[in-house]
Amino acid sequence: MSKIKDLLKKHWGYSAFRPGQKELIEAVLAGQDSLALLPTGGGKSLCYQLPGIYKEGICIVISPLLALMQDQVDSLTKKGIKALQLKSGMSYDDINRTLDNCIYGHYKFLYLSPERLQQNLVLERIQQMNVSFIAVDEAHCISSWGHDFRPAFRNINQLRTYLPSTPIIALTATATKKVEKDIVEQLALKKPFIFKQSYERPNIQFVVKPHEDKRYYLQWYFNKYKELGIIYVRNRKTSLELAQFLKAQSISARAFHGGLPSKEKDNILTEWQKEKLQVIVATTAFGMGIDKANVRHVIHFHLPESLESYYQEAGRAGRDGMPARAIILYNDSDFMLLKNQFLLPLPSVKEIKYVYKKLNTMFSIAFGEGLNETYNFSFFGFCKKYKLNTQKTYLALNTLERLGILTFAGEYSQKTALQFLISSKQLFAFLERHRSYSFLLENLFRIQGGFFEFKKEVPLERLSEKTGLDKSKIIEQLQELANQELIDLSHKNQDTTLTFLVPREDERSINPFAKYIRAQKENKELKIKAVADYVVSQDSCLVIQLLKYFDEEKTKPCMQCSWCLNQKKSSKSETNIKEIKTYFCQVLNQNPTYLKDLVLNAPFNEADSLYTLRLMHEKKIIEKSIHDIIRLKNEVT
Repeated sequence: MSKIKDLLKKHWGYSAFRPGQKELIEAVLAGQDSLALLPTGGGKSLCYQLPGIYKEGICIVISPLLALMQDQVDSLTKKGIKALQLKSGMSYDDINRTLDNCIYGHYKFLYLSPERLQQNLVLERIQQMNVSFIAVDEAHCISSWGHDFRPAFRNINQLRTYLPSTPIIALTATATKKVEKDIVEQLALKKPFIFKQSYERPNIQFVVKPHEDKRYYLQWYFNKYKELGIIYVRNRKTSLELAQFLKAQSISARAFHGGLPSKEKDNILTEWQKEKLQVIVATTAFGMGIDKANVRHVIHFHLPESLESYYQEAGRAGRDGMPARAIILYNDSDFMLLKNQFLLPLPSVKEIKYVYKKLNTMFSIAFGEGLNETYNFSFFGFCKKYKLNTQKTYLALNTLERLGILTFAGEYSQKTALQFLISSKQLFAFLERHRSYSFLLENLFRIQGGFFEFKKEVPLERLSEKTGLDKSKIIEQLQELANQELIDLSHKNQDTTLTFLVPREDERSINPFAKYIRAQKENKELKIKAVADYVVSQDSCLVIQLLKYFDEEKTKPCMQCSWCLNQKKSSKSETNIKEIKTYFCQVLNQNPTYLKDLVLNAPFNEADSLYTLRLMHEKKIIEKSIHDIIRLKNEVT
């Protein structure tokens, strides 16, 4: 292992392995199948990258995470290690050239998605490669019991036929015993070495916090705790709004989501790594493969879609082993929002079949044709042409991709650009007569200038946030100005590319997966119920609940989660009420205090604090202004 340790130091700068890494690397080097169940931050990628560099031949890495694959290829290339990726939207010639490089070019890694294994060209060329071993990342996707099941993962076991003696290492951060068993069976792992690290993260304090004004709580929280934090949200709009709100409160924050240009993402990550930012407000696009050890706070502004995804995201706190905190903020409306976002839009088998049929119709694909054909595809144009709901259609396309029927690349977006055809003086004269356009254009000029000199892109997202108008309403008003020949307006949908991975067979393409589609909906319902139960449960320690979900037993409460602390604090005895009352009197003797600040800063259970304040108000010890300022009615010492 001395040479392995030298490589570890040379390429990663580490002098020691994390728990489980050494044992898993030794199993790979010995040619043994293995399964790594390591928590987020456990260093899974090192378990195949290091032996991949050391062993003769090329390591094939199969992963569903396209962005993460690209990040790893870039990272390996910077280290001087030759790595390639079969990206979405590549032409036949590009795929052919890449596979040739893998055979003849002394490359060490080939990254691809499981859907690529449906292509005969890929399977044929893999047989010609000197494959050292196969790494299956996010291996829980192979299990129908997993939280992110992709039937295309089941194509991986075909490689056993073509490469019967090539070892496989499967890796995942979250898997129940049922999923673990399924992974071993589906990948046909032979007497695998299994390393399962405990899911317990004793340095993380898990907190569930009900709060009606979640923004105010975040403002209070990050002004009190100045360390690095990640706030996870469910959509791009909230990430932008929340980052803007925090910046207005003098908290250095940036929004991060999948729709940002690559250059802007890189700038944000650089600022984050250099700790010029305190808070990242992110969708789940942020975090995969990002190893920032000293994140102290991970807060979920919205309820997560599953306990698996929550535990992975929460696990990005405290990777250095120092105390950290993972908080779920919620109020009553969040439970309906969770169902509306993740259950109601799920397309049925019938709806998926309809979308698939219309795709074939649009591209005039004959029955039995279309295999590996790639087309330019306007998502919004497709939805408009066939009068389809955009959210359901997007999820239907996602499902078709997960089933290995097609793949699509690129961001669906709309681009609007304009230039004024009149002078600024003429425009202001026009606005004097047509005040209905003033609000929109004044806000546009505040955000960005130069529209009189050049044709420039309209920042629709920011303009929508600033004005509160839907993007469709903004475009409608701009079109009216264009019709009056006041502006030169262009509006188009950014195209993506769509590749069909199987010949057209209409219903016969979907029917084999019908039971999986239905099962996934039922599975999603169970996942959401588990999240709701975790958040509102009053039965036991949060850590005990989480570990039980992952089939790991823990009998002693953690003594630091919000449930455990509430058990210590929660007692409406006369002694406890008297103690809380004395505390509030001492605080209010100094200065009148905003109610939210008074409760948040109190070292007591929130319910007990509010109960005591109500008693004090009833006894006329305190008074409350219409702005929720609390002050002592009569000076109390």
